[in-house]
Amino acid sequence: MKLYLDTANLKEIQEGANLGLIDGVTTNPSLVAREGRSFKEMLLEICNLIDGPISAEVVETELDAMIKEGRELAKVHDNIVVKIPLIMEGLRATRVLAAEGIRVNVTLCFSPAQALLAAKAGAWCVSPFIGRLDDVSSDGMELIRQILTIYRNYDFPTQVLVASVRTPQQVAEAALAGGHICTMPYSIFQQLVKHPLTDIGLKKFLTDWEKMGQL
Repeated sequence: MKLYLDTANLKEIQEGANLGLIDGVTTNPSLVAREGRSFKEMLLEICNLIDGPISAEVVETELDAMIKEGRELAKVHDNIVVKIPLIMEGLRATRVLAAEGIRVNVTLCFSPAQALLAAKAGAWCVSPFIGRLDDVSSDGMELIRQILTIYRNYDFPTQVLVASVRTPQQVAEAALAGGHICTMPYSIFQQLVKHPLTDIGLKKFLTDWEKMGQL
């Protein structure tokens, strides 16, 4: 499973890039707004830090404007994946952009039927938001399993990008389910390496070594 950072913060992306374990980045208008910088300049900097798919979301909702904005974003860098909301006009825009060879991440997916439409529209990937489903007492991870089953049934090449991840456990569950990509805040990525038994075991090893008086 590929691991993406869900952020527009260059410091976090740089730290993730230094580890060599980050495969891509997802951004959205809310994340970009927090940084208070030029969107396209920020995208270029992110592309220079991570040599992988970088999702950049359109903010237009009318068909022609959405297509135009998607084309402009795709020109910023070869790594850009245009992110489009799962609405009727968004599906139409996805068909147009995908036919032009532009990769599209269809976002804000909350049902298997929506994911089916995204795949038929030619989406490069679909982003189900599991955390937000859990927030309203639905089973976000079950949605991932359902989408993967549909895609396998019909050999859709569309990848499942597990989004709105809130815990390290959800990352592990996404991998067990067979999700192609999982995107997460940098804080969750940092937690993936942590386990209290690792810390306890390391402390014991080092303490025992010191007792031996070894240099």
